[in-house]
Amino acid sequence: MQVIAMLGQKGGGGKTTIGTGLAVEAAERGRATLVIDLDPQANAANWKDRRAADNPAVVAAPPSRLKPTLEAARANGADFVFIDTPAKNSEAGTEAARCADLVLIPVWPQIYHLETLPAMRDILRIGGDPLAFVVLNGLHPQATRGADEAKTMIADIYGFSVSPVHLCDRGIYADAPATGSSPQETESDGKAAAELERLFSFVLEQLKGANHGKEQLKKSAGGR
Repeated sequence: MQVIAMLGQKGGGGKTTIGTGLAVEAAERGRATLVIDLDPQANAANWKDRRAADNPAVVAAPPSRLKPTLEAARANGADFVFIDTPAKNSEAGTEAARCADLVLIPVWPQIYHLETLPAMRDILRIGGDPLAFVVLNGLHPQATRGADEAKTMIADIYGFSVSPVHLCDRGIYADAPATGSSPQETESDGKAAAELERLFSFVLEQLKGANHGKEQLKKSAGGR
């Protein structure tokens, strides 16, 4: 089972939208998928209430129940778990980071979002420094050069690894959740669907690399 946590210290960065979008992408690839909603606002849980499809499942839980919820997910055969966390809640973020195989930090290319990254670094450190990537969100669809510059700036100034895949400011990201859908389900051949597909593929690549590294360490330890 692979656990991906969506973290961010500022609301509106896209944690729920991206997390549920990636969860749908995993489900469409035939994987049993769960979203754990740690946010008291319960946006992911409310999204699930508007859906008819069973996969992905969504469970609302407080941070103190995260580990038992993950254990239940594993026992029930979940392949992927996405953890949606609230803004400005270091307890939830820290617990999610501790349990995650990979962390995604969605931010818009705006100073109010970027200046929260130092606090995110502290949360990740306390949470055991899991593999983490900033995901730029809300870029203008034609801002290719600006996207590259923003990714380089985040890496250089804030010291974060940045996903090469970014998401653009598209109305469907706001419209699809109103019907309990994701962009892939609303416009399967649309540009937002393609962005989420690429981001999920990037996530898979990172998880595969991390798992390979763990296996190599186990082999090395066993050979001593």
